[in-house]
Amino acid sequence: MGAFHAYDIRGIWGKDWDLDIAYKVGYFIPRLLQTGKVLVGRDCRLSSDQIHDAVIRGINDAGADVYDIGLSSTPMVYFGTAHYGFDASVQITASHNPAEYNGMKVSTTGAQAVGYDAGLGQIKAWIDEGVETPVAAVRGQVFQKEILEDYLSFMRAFVKDYSSLTIAMDLSNGMANLFAKEIFGTGSNIHYLFDTLDGRFPNHEPNPLIEKNCFPLEEKVLEVKADAGVIYDGDADRVMFIDEKGHFISPDLMIALMGKYFVGERGLKGLVLQDIRSSKAVGEYLTPMGCEMQTWKVGRAFAAKKLREIDGIWGGELAGHYYFRDFFYSDSGLLASIILLNIVAGLKREGSSLSEAIGQIVRYRNSGEINYRVEDKSGAMDAVKEHFMSQEQATAFMDFDGYRVEFQDWWFNIRPSNTEPYLRFICEATSEALLQEKIAQTDAILAERFGGKR
Repeated sequence: MGAFHAYDIRGIWGKDWDLDIAYKVGYFIPRLLQTGKVLVGRDCRLSSDQIHDAVIRGINDAGADVYDIGLSSTPMVYFGTAHYGFDASVQITASHNPAEYNGMKVSTTGAQAVGYDAGLGQIKAWIDEGVETPVAAVRGQVFQKEILEDYLSFMRAFVKDYSSLTIAMDLSNGMANLFAKEIFGTGSNIHYLFDTLDGRFPNHEPNPLIEKNCFPLEEKVLEVKADAGVIYDGDADRVMFIDEKGHFISPDLMIALMGKYFVGERGLKGLVLQDIRSSKAVGEYLTPMGCEMQTWKVGRAFAAKKLREIDGIWGGELAGHYYFRDFFYSDSGLLASIILLNIVAGLKREGSSLSEAIGQIVRYRNSGEINYRVEDKSGAMDAVKEHFMSQEQATAFMDFDGYRVEFQDWWFNIRPSNTEPYLRFICEATSEALLQEKIAQTDAILAERFGGKR
């Protein structure tokens, strides 16, 4: 069962997992989370309907009731879980993965993530051990539950006037189609791309982090002279942005830009969360505003829990997840896009632009995440760390989620993939020359000693 991962269950449907596993996961969720009712939603993938039916049958056979919200984005399930007081929920989705994938994201009280260490591992163990799944004397029932209007009402409280903006928005044939036009409207100033639900994702994979998937949006931004471009992933828990010049904005920089709303407009000061890959520029921009940065592990199972633990105001990840205290400490691509477009509208009123605002944040040259295929991930990580720390004095060192080592003029993070034989390396430096020097040194260490290839 290669579909059980640190954050969720996900893999190629029919290969990594099947209907039997889907049924058993559904069956064991009420036992794991000690509840008699489970909220269930699904995305538009072609396999989601049959998985949905199997999961519901498993939950009902265990004696628990299902509250079925039908087609939904992942953040809609988080909202439903917390807003209505459910202790268990399942969203059937493979998020940003290609169409042949599917999966499940499980949450508990307050929309807290149930990752591998928090319970998915126990479910896998029960399945592996062949624990029986007898049908309860009284099977559960299925209730249809409509939550979209409550979700939209919640989100509209954050919406401001976008009439001055020209916006290009790529819905990726995914779940953002459920709400985008309801929130942002259908006026002549909004230009939508791929605005139908289609689980085949015929126009591009629903992953905005892959450069080519943003090309249509970048072209549309330039064509209509948009003030900003917005692109959601398949289940709409992530969102990314294109500036008015058609340039992709590294998602971690938008964590900093949100300071204009949370600090500048609302006057909030406190803890802000970033992941271990985030640019140093984020903290250097927010700290003078009165924010205190907290750096933590990659992934919702870690980030949402940490934001709740520290009672942080907001936070984000390089992958385009943004977390909000206002949204049950969970991530929402929709709320992030509402807030950031509010900021863009404010910039335009001031005679400024999105690219100018990002230009005030950026201070370093960044490599982006580089993937190396390496079998001995632990040994390779240690070798890279030891090489650089032997050359100069580190100013900061973090040893969770791989290593992040900071020096006077540059830093790097090297971390293992949870699901693949890859090391993920990212570094940032004060100059392009220094950046390329450090990348070249890393290339050499991994290639010569570990056979590492990009």
